Amino acid sequence: MYLRLVFLLISAAFLLSAQANRGYYRSPAIHGDTIVFVAEGDLWQVPVRGGVARRLTTHPGEESSPAFSPDGKTLAFTANYEGPAEVYTIPAQGGLPARRTFEGGSARVIGWTPDARILYATSRYAGLPGLQLATLDPKNRVQVIPLAQAAQGAYDASGKTLFFTRFRFQGSHAKRYKGGTAQNLWRFTEGSEAVALTASYTGTSRDAMPWNGRVYFISDRDGTMNLWSMDEKGGALRQHTKHAGWDIKTASLQGGRIVYQRGADLWLYDIASGRDQQLDIELASDFDHLRERWVRNPNEYDAGARLDHDGSRLILLSRGRVFLAPARQGRLVEAATAQASRVRDARMLPDGKTLLALSTATGEVELWKMPANGSGPGEPLTSGGAVLRWEAIPSPDGKWFAHQDKENDLYLLNIETKEQRKVAHSDHGGNSRPSFGEVRFSPDSRWLSFSMTAPNSFSQVFLYNIETSTLTAATSDRYNSSDASWSADGRFLYFLSDRALRSVVGSPWGPRAPEPFFDRPVKVYELALKKGLRSPFLPNDELHPGTTPAADAKKEAAAKDAAKPEALRVEIDLDGLPARILEVPVPPGNYSSLAAPGKRLCWTILERGERNRVNLQCMDVANKGDKPETLFEDIRAWEMSGDNKKMLVRKQNDFFIFDAAAREAAIKSPKALAEAKVNLAGWTFSVIPAEEFRELFLDAWRLHRDYFYDKGMHGVRWRAVLDKYQPLVSRVRDRHELSDLIAQMVSELSALHTSVGGGDLRRGADQVQIGALGARLDRDESAGGYVVQHVYRHDPDRPDRMAPLAHPAAGVGPGDVILSVNGRDTLAAAGIGELLRNTAGRQVLLKVKPAGSAEAREVIVTPMTTQAESDLRYHEWEYTRRLAVEEASGGKIGYVHLRAMGGGDIAQWAEEYYPVHDRAGLIIDVRHNRGGNIDSWILGRLLRKAWFYWQPRVGKPTWNMQYAFRGPIVVLQDEFTASDGEAFTEGFKRLGLGKVIGTRTWGGEIWLTGSNTLADRGIATAAEIGVFSPAGEWLIEGHGVDPDIVVDNLPHATFTGRDAQLEAALKHLDDLIRQNPAPVPSAPKYPDKSMN
Repeated sequence: MYLRLVFLLISAAFLLSAQANRGYYRSPAIHGDTIVFVAEGDLWQVPVRGGVARRLTTHPGEESSPAFSPDGKTLAFTANYEGPAEVYTIPAQGGLPARRTFEGGSARVIGWTPDARILYATSRYAGLPGLQLATLDPKNRVQVIPLAQAAQGAYDASGKTLFFTRFRFQGSHAKRYKGGTAQNLWRFTEGSEAVALTASYTGTSRDAMPWNGRVYFISDRDGTMNLWSMDEKGGALRQHTKHAGWDIKTASLQGGRIVYQRGADLWLYDIASGRDQQLDIELASDFDHLRERWVRNPNEYDAGARLDHDGSRLILLSRGRVFLAPARQGRLVEAATAQASRVRDARMLPDGKTLLALSTATGEVELWKMPANGSGPGEPLTSGGAVLRWEAIPSPDGKWFAHQDKENDLYLLNIETKEQRKVAHSDHGGNSRPSFGEVRFSPDSRWLSFSMTAPNSFSQVFLYNIETSTLTAATSDRYNSSDASWSADGRFLYFLSDRALRSVVGSPWGPRAPEPFFDRPVKVYELALKKGLRSPFLPNDELHPGTTPAADAKKEAAAKDAAKPEALRVEIDLDGLPARILEVPVPPGNYSSLAAPGKRLCWTILERGERNRVNLQCMDVANKGDKPETLFEDIRAWEMSGDNKKMLVRKQNDFFIFDAAAREAAIKSPKALAEAKVNLAGWTFSVIPAEEFRELFLDAWRLHRDYFYDKGMHGVRWRAVLDKYQPLVSRVRDRHELSDLIAQMVSELSALHTSVGGGDLRRGADQVQIGALGARLDRDESAGGYVVQHVYRHDPDRPDRMAPLAHPAAGVGPGDVILSVNGRDTLAAAGIGELLRNTAGRQVLLKVKPAGSAEAREVIVTPMTTQAESDLRYHEWEYTRRLAVEEASGGKIGYVHLRAMGGGDIAQWAEEYYPVHDRAGLIIDVRHNRGGNIDSWILGRLLRKAWFYWQPRVGKPTWNMQYAFRGPIVVLQDEFTASDGEAFTEGFKRLGLGKVIGTRTWGGEIWLTGSNTLADRGIATAAEIGVFSPAGEWLIEGHGVDPDIVVDNLPHATFTGRDAQLEAALKHLDDLIRQNPAPVPSAPKYPDKSMN
């Protein structure tokens, strides 16, 4: 018995050790009997039979996408050794990496060609944002394959036929996706157009792997991503694996065997036998990514800062942890919280000894009470939480605290009895952040004030009597009212309201028909809580002569000498409350964040300009006629201490604590600033990655449960999804792997707008960016350097977009040869980008041989960033579309392109629409539109109609509504028209504004706010707000918007410059204009009002 027990113990220890050495395996490649894969952000090598893997790379950044050369002697892979993601090679058994591309961060290895060129995907040469395939020969000469939208591919054995995946990954993790951007397989032979092979299936078919006359690929035709194959013409379909529940992620084929990732493991499929097996792999690693590590920049992960009750300490939240820093001298304290938890908010009780916190230590967000000195973990005050809670606001007497949750409910909790009651529910507030604003207790803790959205979407201030549980509206819903704050004596309630509505635009007359804009609409208001109270801002009169400073001092001294001051009790006459509102004598402004410390009022004001700034202002509650003074400029946040005697101001990452009564002159002195600044120089803390990974994973699961627009989670058993994926968290070894696992989990919801990534990713110390010359350059040994093939064009009206080589002082054009950069021979470098490292924004000396000339000359240019060059390529694409429309239509048709629907994109609309508003027809191009939220702005302008005309004494008529478009309009969309871009095209169709031409769109119409970030700044966005029609049907999601006229821009023709969709739009509009011309009408005959 004893021996059996010993054997069992040894066996258990062995199994635990083996489990500890298992990793999370991704992106495998195979050649012969060797597999290379990615784990811990590095490349590893293991035999095809499994076993202990050997590490090939060790850089802190990520190495990915390995691919064996045809002879198996070399590995190509993607890495960011110097910052940008570039192509590198190493010997297959390990060695010094050689950098092969210098593109600035867009290169991803796909494989090799049969003649030993590296095949990779890049966005460096495309006009529209997207991927193209290119090859790289041993001399680093790049040849772009003449295809648009090719994201992955593999050649057949002859090297003449390419089987490729059309479209890059569409960005959201959604199983069984069938929107317009679903990846599909095509065949291409140079000299002819590409042919679709999987067009009959609307789901995903990707990662072509040709072998022995068949093409193997990954597809979700049975609901799960499995291995399939077809003949080279797209027929004779076969399914090879029949996994259920876990998708195949990536795969690699060589020699009749396919290795692929499924879950966190690698599997091997043998084509001849039809058998597959999971590989048992261990890592011989020190698992450095799991070592306890120190966060030395906590402010990069901050989730807010609070003052404690008396302002003597600063409460800091970072990475889900709570810290207390002394305002002056003392100990930096970390509250004792579980490593594997996240604290979302923390406040100090009036006793100064106890923190109230919202923590996930129990697995759900609960309210906790914990020692402020860090001496113990504390205890939960609530239990049974099933949804995200927000805020933990204590009452001044320390008996109550208020909190709210994601279900839009506001609660009060008695700290002693743990009695909890619901105060209010909101059906009209936003559901992505707290629905109840500025929740504050009265000075006597008997009342609660807060703002809440009314049914008409305006914000109202409410008062809640804790003793009687009655709720009363303190303001009407005619204006937005918020930021209610109690006066120290409990006699008045101050609040902000946007009742000073004065448009800075006086009329629609002017360039681009300006809209009304209400700047500085907010004023400060005072509400007398009892009838008959006289405002302290009213001037003295004969009935109210006021007091002298000496009398005030005497009165204060008497109050201090009183044996027992009378307890403050706030009494409110609820009837007639709104009739007792008065204006505070402050000019209107863009105010927010009002508070009433002592005998002052303070608020922030937004000052608009080239860079908007938020300033902190204060003024006395008195009738001296004082104007507000600006205490701080350009702040990030501010708040008062619980006792209203101290104020916290944050500027960038610096925190300052002042007396609430401090004046502008005192605050702005260098000495005062230095004394008020909280010293955080020593603030650092450690994290244990394995524990943090578990919490980040759980948090992502909770956030999707709480933010997803459908409480029924699309019918998915969400708890079962957690049980399915959570065991793999113990296999995760770095942050990239965690994102991969979270992405697999959230994809179960089959919804778009589910992006996963970011977080605390390791990267190397070198971050070296590439300068760009704004041109397409080809390496040519016979010419002696890099030949300029094309300098990217810009609109002459926008010289700010000019390429460095296009500058008149440079005068470098097509055919010229760049011989050297800063005196270094371009052909002596691995690529010209090697010589342009760290040159963006700096002058460089080029030696250039002009086309057709033997004499070289020297020029000085200033390279741009690769990001700016990418923008320039996109700009050239837009500009050339516009020129094509102008030329084809003879100036009759206007062209507008919208890259996205964000706040900044309305400027592009203004730049491109208004100059052509009087054309006979209009093309609005939202292809590749990334989305945003301004569809209603654009649709509102298109809905305007010319309904009468003005005829001046001299000149041609003009129309009302100003700048309304009078002719036919057509919209262009494509597979990458996304989100609000799709909302625009759907709205354009439903509102009867015209026809839509192109291909089916992305299919993502459950909107999001992106407010549900993880503690380490990672994202795991949930789809939050569904969209449905007046008829009660969900719109767009999962399918996309169907065009009225289907026209596809085929991959090869598009690469060569043809734009079939634009051609179709021009023909459609030309037909409409000829059939129904709409010239501006001439004025009728003038009336004869003579007496004749």
